[in-house]
Amino acid sequence: MSLARSDKREISMPALALPPPFTAVRLRERGDAFAHAKTIATESGAGTLVHVGRFDLAEFALVLEPEQPLRVARSALYAGMIALADALIAAAEPETAITVVWPDAIRVNGGLVGGGRLAWPAGVGAEEVPSWLVFGAMVRVQSMSGQEPGVNPEITALAEEGFATVMADEIVASFSRHFMVAIDAWQESGFAALARDYLPRLDREQGLRRELDDNGDLLLRRVGSDALDRCSLAMALAVPSWLDPATGEPRA
Repeated sequence: MSLARSDKREISMPALALPPPFTAVRLRERGDAFAHAKTIATESGAGTLVHVGRFDLAEFALVLEPEQPLRVARSALYAGMIALADALIAAAEPETAITVVWPDAIRVNGGLVGGGRLAWPAGVGAEEVPSWLVFGAMVRVQSMSGQEPGVNPEITALAEEGFATVMADEIVASFSRHFMVAIDAWQESGFAALARDYLPRLDREQGLRRELDDNGDLLLRRVGSDALDRCSLAMALAVPSWLDPATGEPRA
């Protein structure tokens, strides 16, 4: 999975401090980072990080250039979710519970704050190498629902969970640093390194053993049973579990 800069790059003034080889592209408040990143992915190349200038939502999307066929490259979602969780952990108060709901949602103290998603060019087969991938993410920093905190414990925002001074741009910048660590581990130690870092972030369930297959599918085994349940990553990525299609933002 490459983060090396492409020769073709959209010219943009960096909006936040990012480590090499990332290049920031900032959109106005009503922009759509995920859609924009897909539009410019071919021209701008790997390492382009599109983000939206909002205070209530950390919204960004990162362009990647995979070297593996799609059935393997899809696991970039796991690298993104590891980095997203680590960015929140780095900013969280002690004892804050930050967990992932397979494969793409992220919760803080049990409440949904957002998640990640993945896109690739239409028509690419599982055994073909896509020319690009885009990992996109949203994290609710401030709730704009008008409801009192805690009314719906299934939904929350960072500001309600001890992140009162954390800014959206800080989450994006922290993600970029942690993503480099996750990608380096994947490249140096193989997919097992991603699985080792991702699986402990899921909520534990007594008597259930979870593994990730080489193609990213989740494998479930019950203690005392020979049965194996397979959850398809490709199918799960088709519809992000955390995203409200009506608003285009995390479910509220």
